[in-house]
Amino acid sequence: MEIIFPYFSSLIEYKNKRPTSIMVQAVSVKDVKMKGLNKCVFLDRDGVLNEELGFQVTQSSEFKVKQGIAGPLRQLKEAGYLLIVITNQSGIAKGDYTEDFVLECHEKIQQVVGGLLDDLYFAQGHESVSRSLLRKPDSLMFEKAISKHHIDASQSWMIGDKERDLIPARKLGIGTIHLTEKQASEYADFKVNDLAEAASLILNG
Repeated sequence: MEIIFPYFSSLIEYKNKRPTSIMVQAVSVKDVKMKGLNKCVFLDRDGVLNEELGFQVTQSSEFKVKQGIAGPLRQLKEAGYLLIVITNQSGIAKGDYTEDFVLECHEKIQQVVGGLLDDLYFAQGHESVSRSLLRKPDSLMFEKAISKHHIDASQSWMIGDKERDLIPARKLGIGTIHLTEKQASEYADFKVNDLAEAASLILNG
């Protein structure tokens, strides 16, 4: 019979229904899978799932989903990962666009990837208008998702193109992958050039 604890694993041997020995082995938090919990890949949106165009996108016709993202997302899904988008959308607070526009853009991504995304969290605040703990680099969006979807943070990953995407993930014990062609953030566990490389890293170690 094996008993799993957060920081060590113990194996108890029985003979004639009586315990004869116990072996304790230290393990990494990342090696522990909490029973009944889900593993997840959190995804930033802009720059990861859609193209960064260098200006504020406010019309659906301007919103361009990145090519080639469906395959890597499908691989992660088939491996048992939830796929949850965590994105700052300060344009709502600044009056540049509405919540409905954010949902419309999300639906465009869903159509391209075949509905693989499990949930969307977006923070509409901005420092110039209002403070919000939802907005990255704060971690409330992650915490809400973890609670709702029963996620094991130690078995999960965050893929983002900005340092602010990685800071809250690191705080919560989530693995961090920086998608960038520039120097990797100090908060990144790994650096990749695209989503396909990130998926391969997650799936193949």
